[in-house]
Amino acid sequence: MLVLAIDTSTPAVTAGLVALDGDTLEFRDNRVTVDPRAHGELITPHALEAVKAAGVTLRDLDAIVCGVGPGPFTGLRAGMATAASLAHALGIPAHPVCSLDAIAADVAPGEAPFLVLTDARRREVYWAAYAADSTRTDGPHVQRPADLETTIEVAAGDGAFLYADALGAQPIEPRFPSALGLVKAAREALRSGSEPAPLTPLYLRRPDAVEPAARKKVTTP
Repeated sequence: MLVLAIDTSTPAVTAGLVALDGDTLEFRDNRVTVDPRAHGELITPHALEAVKAAGVTLRDLDAIVCGVGPGPFTGLRAGMATAASLAHALGIPAHPVCSLDAIAADVAPGEAPFLVLTDARRREVYWAAYAADSTRTDGPHVQRPADLETTIEVAAGDGAFLYADALGAQPIEPRFPSALGLVKAAREALRSGSEPAPLTPLYLRRPDAVEPAARKKVTTP
């Protein structure tokens, strides 16, 4: 099974190709640019470049995996719209993945639980807690790092590096979701052949935009 993986939930614009055969994952190609303002501009070219570099075409794809956050509205919308459009055009399934789970899937195996945190801006982080085997045990949430009460001493994701002092946890790689991590997180859904869940974004908080209030009268009768 040939899978295109896409994620735009963090400052990293990621698209890559992974072959899935039973329990075996084979990395084919990857395109990543860390630029929080280039999601819409780069995600489609990155996907097309990854497919071309792997020596295949879009018609050879069997499925798409897309990170659905948590993340900012604009960034998530770019990646999810691309995944949905390609899946519809090619007649293949698009599977959603929590982007924090994708980061957790790439954490080196150990014996201790860990956190995954990404930058939520406004001096907050998106976070979730994981057991040593990368199974999510709590979250995702959005919170100020200083308000996060935990005894876990290790944390992955770019938020762990940005707020290491406030968290008091040792930051570890990876910082961002990878194509391989996205497919790892979606492996069971891909192998089952079942209908994928809807591509529903994990915003975790309301958008900044609000409806304008009624105009005030500036003239007197």
